[in-house]
Amino acid sequence: MREGERLFIGGRWVDPDHGHYEVTDPATEEVVGLAPEASREQVHAAAAAAREAFDGWSRTAPEERARILARTAQLIRDRAGPCAELARAESGATTATARGMQVAVGAARFERYARGALEPVEEPLPPQVNAAGPMGKAAVLGALAVRRPVGVVTCITSYNNPWANPAGKIAPALAMGNTVLVKPAPQDPLSVLRLAEALAEAGAPPGVVNVVTGSRPDVGAAAVDAPDVDMVSFTGSTQVGRAIAEECGRGMKRQLMELGGKGAALVFDDADLPAAVAGIGTTFSFYSGQICTAPTRVLAQRGVYDRLVEGLARYAGALKVGDPKERDTVVGPVISAAHRDRVEAYVELGRKEGARLVAGGARPAGDRGWYVAPTLFADCAPGMRIVREEIFGPVVAVLPFDDEEEAVALADDSDYGLIDYVWSGDVARAFRVARRLRAGGVGINTVGRNMEAPFGGFKQSGVGRDVGSYALRAYSELQSLVWPG
Repeated sequence: MREGERLFIGGRWVDPDHGHYEVTDPATEEVVGLAPEASREQVHAAAAAAREAFDGWSRTAPEERARILARTAQLIRDRAGPCAELARAESGATTATARGMQVAVGAARFERYARGALEPVEEPLPPQVNAAGPMGKAAVLGALAVRRPVGVVTCITSYNNPWANPAGKIAPALAMGNTVLVKPAPQDPLSVLRLAEALAEAGAPPGVVNVVTGSRPDVGAAAVDAPDVDMVSFTGSTQVGRAIAEECGRGMKRQLMELGGKGAALVFDDADLPAAVAGIGTTFSFYSGQICTAPTRVLAQRGVYDRLVEGLARYAGALKVGDPKERDTVVGPVISAAHRDRVEAYVELGRKEGARLVAGGARPAGDRGWYVAPTLFADCAPGMRIVREEIFGPVVAVLPFDDEEEAVALADDSDYGLIDYVWSGDVARAFRVARRLRAGGVGINTVGRNMEAPFGGFKQSGVGRDVGSYALRAYSELQSLVWPG
């Protein structure tokens, strides 16, 4: 374990004003590091450093920004082993997830936005005759739409992916010429400090990237209300997102928010049932269900309902729950004891609401670690809280439906609208249903994602879109230039 970490502000490693707090391995309950506890003043100082660096960075040649981002990607890959081990230890992810879905994806995102830094930022618009030109004379006016950096961006990241999630914010923000203030989740901030090291080594100028950490709510609040901040990019709960949106509204700060999800998987009678079971099972158990894209509401047409429930129950029961360092472990611990208690409270609530427990429901054996068994409830009703509320754990509710109209109505009967899924052998119907769903994304006979497709939610699931070129747009402002031509 390293000695107590320091904050990264203005290109320097700075001792925290309020000492350190412990970062704990969710699998062993052992301390794996000491994270710095920033003061509100230090957070504002980090924002001021980003503001001071903005003018120079925004004027830096795109080729130089691309070089720094590409170099960062390579440094992450060069250190993939220790980076993955740190991510596993502080987040509880399995080794395979930490290496393949956290560190590797984080590196890939920096590589992607190294290319993104070179994408055109100007779009010529059709010339237009302006009959009310100067002195009453008609004039032909040319126009250009230009994407400009927003300024200083606060990036507040979630605990469920301490490499890919920060990289997905930092890399496109920097590619567009913004500077960043990063506030990682308090549960697993150490990986983000290693990311700051890589960026500095890659040549990011002082102040372009700043990282502040802390376990107290005022650290995150200061990262939002700092007067030098122009935009907040947040991934986390809808409840916290609302509070951030209110503060951003007071300062007219731009927002990009990826919030909660309660994804519906619609399985029709003609679906490839083994494929649907594998897709749903793989996704809802991934990272112990702590992902907002999980299909935690399964809507099954009555002709296939019993077989689907049986298949999902078998799948859930076969998943190995245990030490995330073991190669065959699929489900590791959840992030904290408090979160385990929260998920278990929902399991008990499902029983009380009258849902039929068909898999899981009991705490796995063992005296260490914060584990929750994959849990499946059948015969659920739309009004149940386990159907309506985001649990953020490996808990799935199954509901029946009769026809397409009822399926769409049930799927859209939710406060959330992030990612839904449709499984049907009739491709025309699958696309027809997908286009009707009020969700930011729909997987059709797949749970895979195209990393160039826009990502974000309808309703309470967020504001804005990122991923691919859409992230570059999200971290930019549009400016119009008009001239007589």
